[in-house]
Amino acid sequence: MKSNDFLKIMQKAKMYDLTQPLSIHTPPWPSYMPLQLQYFKRIAGAHMGQGANGQIMTTSSHVGTHMDGEIHFYSAGRTIGQVPMNEWIGNAVVVDISKDVGDYDLYEPELLMKRADIRKGDILIINTGYHKYAWYEKGTCDEVRYFCKHPGPGPRFHKWALDMKFKWIGVDCGSADHPMNTIIRNWHPKLFVEAEKKLEAKYGKKWDEMFPQETFYQVMHLKLFPRKLVHAENLGGEIDKLSNKRCWLGFFPLNGLEMESAMGRVVAWTA
Repeated sequence: MKSNDFLKIMQKAKMYDLTQPLSIHTPPWPSYMPLQLQYFKRIAGAHMGQGANGQIMTTSSHVGTHMDGEIHFYSAGRTIGQVPMNEWIGNAVVVDISKDVGDYDLYEPELLMKRADIRKGDILIINTGYHKYAWYEKGTCDEVRYFCKHPGPGPRFHKWALDMKFKWIGVDCGSADHPMNTIIRNWHPKLFVEAEKKLEAKYGKKWDEMFPQETFYQVMHLKLFPRKLVHAENLGGEIDKLSNKRCWLGFFPLNGLEMESAMGRVVAWTA
């Protein structure tokens, strides 16, 4: 394709931002440091003539929309800055299962494949609908529900993801793992009882029968990151406008040579 033809296509392309707004009010993943922002100088505060506004930001990398890097759970993996940019960008599909899942529910490959055209090598974005409980959603905000009750992958999901050779996975909730396969099950024991009751009613199994912890604890992190399959968490923004559509999509992190994870912008384009 000639450069002019490409530019004409891009001028007509529709662009979508799938990123949460970032604020001091944005909650980090439970137990992580929140974003702190302060001015260290102001325009009128200079000693020699007019100054400038300047700020200092202190934060963990797991606030708002962010990419979990390989070394977040695998010390021999690549840092964010060591990953070539072409691994963050490519063909993608946004699968909307928001009408199929609720609190603590599981999703398996068949549900996703029924909803959208998913191909090997895609960037896979999963819209669980739980972005509506994010901190900035007036009227529906529910921080506990967002982080502790969102749906998560079923027992076969992580192997399917590897077989599909996805570039990376993105979710519109607090974690790509089911919250009850994270430390949240210990921090919120009453919610774990609630989740297990729902699992038993639907599948006739207790949680650790279906998800033995030696295999499934943080499985989306511990089993996939060493295989270079990472994921972005806390997507939102205009994600509903791309329900079950294919697009060209990219994650744009800082080029942090030592960063285990990074906040960033998720942007999609369609014709």
